[in-house]
Amino acid sequence: MSPSEIIEKLQAARLYAILDTGYSDPRHWPDLVKKLITGGVGVIQIRAKNATPEEIQAWALNVQSTLRGARIPLVINDHPEIAKNISADICHVGQDDISVAEARERSGGKVIGKSTHSLAQAEAAQNEGADYIGFGPLFATPTKPTYPAIGLKDIAEMNRRIHIPHFCIGGIKSDNIAQLRVAGAERVVIVSGLLQASDPADYAKSVIQELNPKTTT
Repeated sequence: MSPSEIIEKLQAARLYAILDTGYSDPRHWPDLVKKLITGGVGVIQIRAKNATPEEIQAWALNVQSTLRGARIPLVINDHPEIAKNISADICHVGQDDISVAEARERSGGKVIGKSTHSLAQAEAAQNEGADYIGFGPLFATPTKPTYPAIGLKDIAEMNRRIHIPHFCIGGIKSDNIAQLRVAGAERVVIVSGLLQASDPADYAKSVIQELNPKTTT
């Protein structure tokens, strides 16, 4: 996909999944990805904080063809060189990682996402040239133990200020999606809830339905 097509996919996505080695065995990822696609997940990231670049690249390659066939963007967390090596669609960086400009250069010009933890950081990432942001953690989460929960109060203001695709993240589960929707959330990232669900496809479908309830007559 071209960068413009990837941005369109990000804009249209409502649910972004992260395949995290802390919650799921990479050996199961090829099958899990198929279920997530069936459930309507619009973006999928590979995140493996304690793995070697060689392991991450191999795991990414194991799911890449399936994602390409479904035209779902593949995101590599933290490793722009891997994104470049395998022609992944997106590289994602954190606040303590390299700059957006450096990530874009080292990844060979990929679409770049950035994690943000406040309105100020969200605006800074947008001004820095990020193509999309993650905003959170909204709730306490063991995935980001060093970052305090920022709550829901700034979501509406973030929507007003940020004009690139933005995804709420952090402690989000199917049972708090209604709160997020009321607070103004448009797109969400879910990690453990999806990865540990007995039926990931149904879980994804229920989240998307809750985030965008259809009007019935």
